[in-house]
Amino acid sequence: MKISAFTYVRNGNTFGYPFIESIKSLLPIVDEYIVVVGDSTDGTREAVEQIGDSKITIVDTIWDDNLRKGGKVFAQQANIGLDSASGESDWLFHLQADEVIHEKYHETIRKEMLENLEDKNIEGLL
Repeated sequence: MKISAFTYVRNGNTFGYPFIESIKSLLPIVDEYIVVVGDSTDGTREAVEQIGDSKITIVDTIWDDNLRKGGKVFAQQANIGLDSASGESDWLFHLQADEVIHEKYHETIRKEMLENLEDKNIEGLL
């Protein structure tokens, strides 16, 4: 079973998002983690690089501020992460930069993914 994850962040340090903690909270159960980093000016990209995990792939983007209304830019960045993930993945986990998964749920998440791996009626887990 292959599990991919993605997130997007721009100027995470400036806005106080726990993006590093967010990424690290999911790394133990994924095979790859796509981090879409917008054109940040506060060291966000460098902070992601410093995690130093080979599972992480950084995709650099430039946000179109004309798409900010209605949150369209967030959808665009999420789609970049989605499209950058391996096509061989069985599961794709989207974790936003201000969300953290407690380690006590790692086993449950993996168990549910494994148990439902072949069920083509399931589009996602909550």
